[in-house]
Amino acid sequence: MAAQVTNYQCPACTGPLHFSSTTKRLECDYCGSSYEVSEIDSKFNEKVEKAKEESEKKQKDNQEKWDVTGLRSYTCSSCGAEIICDENTVATSCPYCANPTVIPGQFTGGRMPDLVIPFAVDKKKAMEALKNHYNKKKLLPSVFSKENHIEEVKGIYVPFWLYNGDADVHMTFTGTHTSVQRTSKKEIITTSHFNISRGGNVPFEKIPVDASKKMDNDLMDSIEPFDYKDLTEFTTSYLPGFFAESYDENEQECQPRADLRIENSACAQIASTVVGYESVVTTSKKVKINHRDTKYVLLPVWLLTTKWKDQVFKFGMNGQTGKLVGNLPVDWGKFWKYFFGITFGVGAIVSVIAYIVMMMM
Repeated sequence: MAAQVTNYQCPACTGPLHFSSTTKRLECDYCGSSYEVSEIDSKFNEKVEKAKEESEKKQKDNQEKWDVTGLRSYTCSSCGAEIICDENTVATSCPYCANPTVIPGQFTGGRMPDLVIPFAVDKKKAMEALKNHYNKKKLLPSVFSKENHIEEVKGIYVPFWLYNGDADVHMTFTGTHTSVQRTSKKEIITTSHFNISRGGNVPFEKIPVDASKKMDNDLMDSIEPFDYKDLTEFTTSYLPGFFAESYDENEQECQPRADLRIENSACAQIASTVVGYESVVTTSKKVKINHRDTKYVLLPVWLLTTKWKDQVFKFGMNGQTGKLVGNLPVDWGKFWKYFFGITFGVGAIVSVIAYIVMMMM
């Protein structure tokens, strides 16, 4: 009987395979065999297609139960254990035999990603980066790095929409230019006021918006940018060893976030052409966004969770570039020592606030 899931096992010894972010190959955890992505594709394509067909057959029978619980149950094709996961889970691992498991049925109905950026940072480097991150934070409690422990490190392929198109922008501004004339008796200051108009067409490409309700939007925005030169055609062989999610927000639902980013960037580009004035104030703007096409992609993200004094601290890392963001606790003794060691004033207080934000990110 065909299975609804596909376990990626080594053709040589049937041990678990995982995609290596270092070698860009699939490697066996037991015998050390290594395979090209294309080689594993050819060996597992038939299993993937059969799993899709089986999933479609079972979906009608289980749909009502799935709609109520929001969970889905599958049988591991390696050990026969039950795998329970979220309705949007695409890749996971069996909790009993640890075999990397892909659920091809999640790619039906237009849910097959167009492209993927494979992981370039492995788990070990992600954990090392988090520890190095502590050392650079001057306001961090001294015992934090010794007493906290990492609760979870999870590599996830997060669904994103990439928007392409252009924006027609028209903006008006008021600008001022001041000139000074001096004589032996007086100084004459003349301020000239100008009405300024600018317009143009600004193309945009690969504007990213994460398409998962589970993911914190600010966190996903903060770990950008991704280097899109590494985008490659999607295949399920990049997934073994990682978790992966299917989108639960379609491209229309995510488009307002993309449009806001596009508008801000396009207006900033047009405004940058207004030069030669002492001051410039925007008085109006009109933006028409023309979407050309949208790509559905999976991008690599490490989620790291650490616990200290019953508090949980979460971090996100770009799985391609290694950029790490997250919040840390503050040693208020160090903070007040620094605060009272500087000159008071509004500027000083603003500087301290800015310093805290910078030190703890």
